[in-house]
Amino acid sequence: MLTLTDQDFQRLYRYIKQHYGIDLSKKKQLIVSRLSHTLSAQGYPDFSSYVDDILSGRDPDMVTAMLNKLTTNYTYFLREEAHFTYFQDVVLPDLAKKHARDKSLSIWSAGCSSGQEPYTISMYLLEYFGAQASQWDTRILATDISNKILDEAIRAVYPEDSMSPLPATWKQKYFVKTGNGKCTVSPALKKNVIFKPFNLMDQITFKKKFDLIFCRNVMIYFDQDTKDALVNRFYNATVPGGHLFIGHSEGLTKNTCPYEYVQPAIYRKKA
Repeated sequence: MLTLTDQDFQRLYRYIKQHYGIDLSKKKQLIVSRLSHTLSAQGYPDFSSYVDDILSGRDPDMVTAMLNKLTTNYTYFLREEAHFTYFQDVVLPDLAKKHARDKSLSIWSAGCSSGQEPYTISMYLLEYFGAQASQWDTRILATDISNKILDEAIRAVYPEDSMSPLPATWKQKYFVKTGNGKCTVSPALKKNVIFKPFNLMDQITFKKKFDLIFCRNVMIYFDQDTKDALVNRFYNATVPGGHLFIGHSEGLTKNTCPYEYVQPAIYRKKA
């Protein structure tokens, strides 16, 4: 296992924190254990020259590969089901009424990983609007910092057993078997999600403000100041009355959170 000096560790974690918001200041051993094999395989004699290459910014794919190693892109269909129950019972009826004339929703899956979250949201949308779905613009914006993980989300090939949390009728309606125990999402589901790379440390400049932002199990990697700043950017990008869903393992500080608390991991901007 390669040695990571304190100086190189500080250079690396400060760069990651500044550019991506991820706080690894207490994760020196994790960095060593997760990157040593990769560095050796790529011919690096030590961490110092690797950190030099990362900080140069010459190879964005190299940075993405590092972040994929140091964070966990763990997700699954229907994760944190209570969110989707609230989405179905409270949010969607409200949005259907609010957008009865323009028939256009604006929903963002921020930190979408390999796509299970936006595809789950899309299934709920298509189920809710039913025969009227074609009259609505329900396309979801799904973003992640990693182009590699976005490629997986766009391919949308998943093990069949990962469908287990979903209703049997949804499996039949929204998935197509591809063989070898795998399946892919239906064309209707795929075209309802727009995938784009986006760094959550950047300013949010999308054309429309959002009725609903999902940003779940992403801020666990951020320190409090970074989290507060991101939540304020989300707030400014949310329409009055819109919602923010975060992960149940996360929490927002009451004194600094501009949203109103609704229930665990669900917040709302004043109408």
